[in-house]
Amino acid sequence: MGMIVKTPWLSSMGDVPRKLEYFDGTMFEMVEKMADKYPNLTAFDFMGRATSYKKMVEEVERCAKALKTIGIRENDRVTIALPNCPQAIYMFYAVNLVGAVANMIHPLSAEKEIEFYLNESESVTAITLDKFYGKFEAIRHNTKLTNIIIASVKDELSKPIKAGYMLTEGRKIKRIPQDAPIIRWKDFMHLSKCCFYNYRVKKKSNDTAVILYSGGTTGITKGILLSNRNFNALASQVISANPFKVGDSMLAAMPLFHGFGLGVCIHAMLSHGGRCVLVPRFTPKSYAKLITKYKCNFIAGVPTLYEAILRVPHFDRANLSSLKGVFSGGDSLSTDLAGRFNDFLKNHKSNVKIREGYGTTETVNACCLMPQHIFKAGSIGIPLPDMYIKIVKPDTDIELPYGEEGEILIAGPTVMQGYLNNAEETAKAMRIHADGLTWVYTGDLGVMDNEGFIYFHGRAKRMIISSGYNVYPLQIENILNAHKFVDSSCVIGVPDEYKMHRVKAFVRLKADVPKTEQTKEEIMAYCRKNIAKYAMPCEIEFLEELPKTLVGKVDYKKLEQMETV
Repeated sequence: MGMIVKTPWLSSMGDVPRKLEYFDGTMFEMVEKMADKYPNLTAFDFMGRATSYKKMVEEVERCAKALKTIGIRENDRVTIALPNCPQAIYMFYAVNLVGAVANMIHPLSAEKEIEFYLNESESVTAITLDKFYGKFEAIRHNTKLTNIIIASVKDELSKPIKAGYMLTEGRKIKRIPQDAPIIRWKDFMHLSKCCFYNYRVKKKSNDTAVILYSGGTTGITKGILLSNRNFNALASQVISANPFKVGDSMLAAMPLFHGFGLGVCIHAMLSHGGRCVLVPRFTPKSYAKLITKYKCNFIAGVPTLYEAILRVPHFDRANLSSLKGVFSGGDSLSTDLAGRFNDFLKNHKSNVKIREGYGTTETVNACCLMPQHIFKAGSIGIPLPDMYIKIVKPDTDIELPYGEEGEILIAGPTVMQGYLNNAEETAKAMRIHADGLTWVYTGDLGVMDNEGFIYFHGRAKRMIISSGYNVYPLQIENILNAHKFVDSSCVIGVPDEYKMHRVKAFVRLKADVPKTEQTKEEIMAYCRKNIAKYAMPCEIEFLEELPKTLVGKVDYKKLEQMETV
């Protein structure tokens, strides 16, 4: 290492180790080691049913043999579009065990987005829930998919709960024709009987294991290549920064296709003997019940989730003294919400405070967290062990003095391997400096104080965060502008007290198109096919002219100001 990296935060780390030893192997091997040590501990709970580590590993192995039987080979890409359910966990680790790569996508993505993810990753197999089958079927012929595996929530329910589910949720799901070209989960798992050996493929810790998606620093969706080591390192870092002990439980409501849900809520727990309480679909009511029923020790979520909890009447007498850690990430936590939530914790017998963290999918997830013993209002904390952060003059390697705003850069063992099929963007986002480290340019603005605490000041790139999901205005505008009625458009985030921001579109119609409700509805229907549910505009407003900046670009800042007045 040429120059020495500044690490002013070391003195604030308390009893968190400065350096960690990392497991040298795959994600599955790290989990399997736990199962050998604690076979009878509960690995996860799902809708009232507990699964032990031993049983989980047996199911992962069955799933791996089945993948081999349907022809999945080393380095093949398998798309997983599932909520937090047992099949998602079995499939995720089985893909790892057979040496393939898990391509994680949001099941609520629109058809066209799913097609993009399947083709971008060249996936040969996909697994999703019965209720999302239609979207996959609609675009399947445009992809390289050989197989679609269909899971159902009811497959993993205990008998009494299954009956209730079929009467309520299960009724809404459109029946898949008997002769549909799919493999149903149960039939798929039976195929494991046809594979006798060689289903374990030896992989190294630096081999690519997962693809997650993010808008990257320019707002165009990109696949992010992450290795076994990236995930295993994150897991050890998160555990080391918390008072965790074997058997502790985490309420896993953050989705699996998000670095936060997969890295922090699932893998960190399962690779250290923790217990995941899986929440397939977040409702504040179910959440309130689960925290108290399972006496959860850790909860992780986005600000929207904490805002929702505060509004749930069912929490009135809840005792939350079991909590050891409450983490917020994915969006800025306002001081107001933090204050209200900390009061709520105190009133419910908990002596912890909500701790904000920060990360990017380019580093799996969290790389920075508020320490347990020091609290600085408005800060996103200090780097986790072995992580480095520095603030530079945007897009350069010139480091700025403490207290000056610049671009946040991150280095350390969780830094991605690069973007999928995109050498140019990879070169922009990852650069080696004179200190010998590879730094990720986040495109986020922030400040570091002289004790190494980071303050997040917003994004240099245009992005709306709605309920913790990243929404890229540019992408939605491109989709809108392709519609035959639309001349030009501008998409902004409008403050919303629950979602933090909701998406609103301003549209200038072509000359002869009438400004009617019918026109609006037709554009909306088109959006639903092309835009994920969470990124859908809540409203469209027609304007005669869109405001322009001096260089002639649409002035989205002006529209934002108009909306907040």
